[in-house]
This record gives sequence, C-alpha cells and structure tokens, in this order.
Amino acid sequence: MSDDFVIDNSVVMTWCFKDEASQYADNILDRLEVSTGFVPSIWPLEVCNVLLVAERRKRIGEADSTRFISLLTELPIIVEQEPPERMIKEIFALARKHKLSSYDASYLDLAMRKGLPIATLDKKLLTVAKRCKIPILSGK
Repeated sequence: MSDDFVIDNSVVMTWCFKDEASQYADNILDRLEVSTGFVPSIWPLEVCNVLLVAERRKRIGEADSTRFISLLTELPIIVEQEPPERMIKEIFALARKHKLSSYDASYLDLAMRKGLPIATLDKKLLTVAKRCKIPILSGK
C-alpha cells in the first residue's frame, strides 16, 4: 500500500510561520522524506495568496517568501491538474453538499478520487473528511 497522501494548505503554510508551528505539521513534513504529497490545482495560488497577505501585513519579507517557495519546489508534492469543467460542476457540487469552500472541497475531492488519506489542520475539512470516511493522516 502506498504511503502517499493529500496535503492541505493549512499544513503546508505552518512550515513558513514560526508562530503557527505544530508537531503535527512537522511530522507531515518528515513524512515527505519517504512519501509523496498530492495537492489540487488551486494549491499554488493558495500558497502565493497566503505569502502575499503575509508580506502586506509585514509578517514576512519578500526574501522569506522567495526562500519558502524555493524550499516547497524541492518537496515531493504533486499538483493534480483538473479540467475547469470538472471543477465547476463536480467540485462545486461537493462544496455545496458539505458546506465547504470550493478550495477545501478540492482537497476532499482529490483524497476521495485517489483513495488517499488527507493531512489537514482545518477543523471543518477534518470533520467532513471523517464523515465521508476519508482516512486522516496521523502525525506520527
């Protein structure tokens, strides 16, 4: 059985900000030494948006953002592309059904389609994933 998993941006971005550090997120990062993380096509834009907002709020500098992006590109994280028609129809419907954002629904959908556990710190996504019988990646 594969040790691969879907990784939510709520986990990834904790690696950038010391005040958001968590043992769970650190353990997920360690898992990437032997496993592959999968993310939906929206993920690169989510990363960029969090970094831009952090820069504007003077939480981090441009050099920090550039360094973080460089480090992310070295990790075994695969961005799964989706046709726009599928995003608009199926992911939209999934988001509506579970009262999730379209972004969170894209992670849920990816985990469901690939049959992989999900790593997330997002409480609502965690609740819905459990309800949908998606395994939650343990931080061990």
